[in-house]
Amino acid sequence: MTTGGGKKAVVAALAANLGIAALKFVAWLVTGASSMLAEAIHSVADSGNQALLLRGGRRAKQAPTEQHPFGYGRERYIYAFIVSIVLFTLGGLFALYEAYHKYQEVNEGNENKLLTGSWWWVPLVVLVAAVGMESLSFRTAIKEANRLRDDGQGWVAYVRTSKAPELPVVLFEDLAALLGLAFALLGVGLTLITNNGYWDVAGTAAIGALLVVVAVLLAIEIKSLLVGEGANPEVLARIERALQSEPLVDRVIHLRTLHLGPDELLVAAKIAVRPTDRAADVAAAIDAAEKRIRAAEPVATTIYLEPDIYRAHEASSPASEPPPVSGR
Repeated sequence: MTTGGGKKAVVAALAANLGIAALKFVAWLVTGASSMLAEAIHSVADSGNQALLLRGGRRAKQAPTEQHPFGYGRERYIYAFIVSIVLFTLGGLFALYEAYHKYQEVNEGNENKLLTGSWWWVPLVVLVAAVGMESLSFRTAIKEANRLRDDGQGWVAYVRTSKAPELPVVLFEDLAALLGLAFALLGVGLTLITNNGYWDVAGTAAIGALLVVVAVLLAIEIKSLLVGEGANPEVLARIERALQSEPLVDRVIHLRTLHLGPDELLVAAKIAVRPTDRAADVAAAIDAAEKRIRAAEPVATTIYLEPDIYRAHEASSPASEPPPVSGR
C-alpha cells in the first residue's frame, strides 16, 4: 500500500469489526432486536471488506508479466470496488430486508423478545461498547489520513483526490458504522421507552438506507479510479518543472499521465528540442529528464518522452491540447 498507515488503519478496523460483530450477534440472539441483527451483519460485511482490501494490497505487489506489462497496481481499485458491492448487498439490502421482516412481525403482534425478556439491557451495553471500539478505529484512520492530507485540504477534497483507495474506504466505513450505531441506539432505546416495536423497525431501516447511500458514494469514487485518473495538478506541475529544468528541453508541448495504481504513475510527454541538436545529445537529454522526473515524483515508474520540433500552429490546435485536469 502507499504507506504503512493505510494498512495500519485497515488492520485496526478489521480487529474492531470482528469483536463488534461477535458482541452484536450475542445481543441479537438474547433480545431479537432487528437493529442488532442489522448492525451485526453490517460489522460482518465491514470485516470482509477489510480482508478484501488487504487481499488487494497483496495482489497489487505481483511482478509485471508479459500479459500485464504494467503490473497489477489496479488490483487495489478492483478490490475496493468489490467492497462497495458487498456493503450495498450484504450490508444495506439485508438491513432493509430485515426492517421489512420485523415490520411484518410487529404488525402481526408477535411476541417481542426485546420488550418481554429480561435481557433488554444487553443491546444498550453492546452498542455503547461498539461505539467505543469504532471510535478508536475511526481515530486511527483519521490519524493516518492526516499524515497524507495536504495542509489546508478538506476531507471531501482528500477523499476525491486520493489515489490510494484503502484509507478513504476505511473512513467511509467507520463513519457509516458510527452513524449506524447511533441509529441502532435510537431504535432500541425508543422501543424500550415507548414499548413500541416500530422504533426498532425504523432504526433498522435507517441503517439499511445509510449503508446503501455510503456504498453508492464509494462506488462512484472507486469507479473513477478504475476508469483511469491522471496525476493531481500539483504532481503535474512538479513533473513539468522537472522537464523544463533540463537544458536541452526547449518546452513541453504536451503532457499526459495515468495512474496504473496508487504507487505507479505512467508519464508520457512530447518535448520540444532544437532542430540543430544532435541525436546523441537529445538521447542524453531524455535520459537526464527521466531522472529529474523520478527525483521530483518517485511514483513516476513508467516514463515515455518523445522529442519533437515545436510548431506553434500545431501546439495551439485543439487536438494537441491536453485534457483539463479535474477531481472526481
